[in-house]
Amino acid sequence: MSANRTSRPDPTSGTATSAVSRTATSAAAGTPSGLAEFLRTRRSRLRPEDVDLPDFGGRRRVAGLRREELAQLAGVSVDYYTRLEQGRVGNPSDAVLDAVARALRLDPEEAGHLHRLARTRPTRAGGAGAGRGPGRGSAAPQKVRPSMVRLLDAMPDVPAVVMGRRMDILAWNSAAVALLGDYGTLAPAERNIARITFLDPASRTLYDDWVGCARENVAFLHLEAGRRPDDPRLAELIGELSVRSQEFRHWWAEHPVRDKTSGHKVFHHPLVGRMELVYDTLRSADDPDQALVTYTADTGSPSEDALRMLISWEADRVARSR
Repeated sequence: MSANRTSRPDPTSGTATSAVSRTATSAAAGTPSGLAEFLRTRRSRLRPEDVDLPDFGGRRRVAGLRREELAQLAGVSVDYYTRLEQGRVGNPSDAVLDAVARALRLDPEEAGHLHRLARTRPTRAGGAGAGRGPGRGSAAPQKVRPSMVRLLDAMPDVPAVVMGRRMDILAWNSAAVALLGDYGTLAPAERNIARITFLDPASRTLYDDWVGCARENVAFLHLEAGRRPDDPRLAELIGELSVRSQEFRHWWAEHPVRDKTSGHKVFHHPLVGRMELVYDTLRSADDPDQALVTYTADTGSPSEDALRMLISWEADRVARSR
């Protein structure tokens, strides 16, 4: 029997209806407000001295650079930059967007996000596809790729999950259950990495740096929102987290952008204690919407021993239950 488990799409999902939810989701993707919020937060990070501009003193009405200062750095008129920030430039050129990105000292991921926000406009569900961005059709339920299932089966000693769009958990193996908990006990709509991180109290003790993990999730969801401005389930997720978590709401307003790649995480597991693990996010070239996220320990380390023990206990528990 296959050791991995897959989730089934939930046909129903609630929509957050509060003013907080509407405000958060309206700024989530390719909307004028989303572009404006992103540019304003990036301007606020810079001071004149950071970009070799003179600061003539006096009280500044806004934090960071003024629009006219940013326009000067980017080599565009103040009127044009103002219209760009307000989402009133229909088709800005790559050269202009690149100049703005350089002026704002954006990294490659942030620069790509700027291009998507400036170009993509969401369309109404069921409407014409013209002008649709990368999010086209993203609300359709995902099916786990057979190759991903085979990979899960091939690594019984490595905690691994298949992450889909919106950070949904599509499949997992028994080693992941041992480390992260049994996603099978959750309703399908609740199997989401960001949702669990913010709304499950156990995650705050499982991760040594919960704040860092949570902020990474916010940054990735912002990246997803720029890629998928027409995804209603993503908008619902952002709305729900904005309503239910003050921390999410605060960090979302900062408009961070970061892809989920690889790094280190320290876990405090209730059974085996502290473990230092490396996580890697592996995407296939022909379907980047599904990623295999794995957790491993350094060879010969105490964390490897603890992880091996934890996985063995889970295997014994499953055997007894059968």
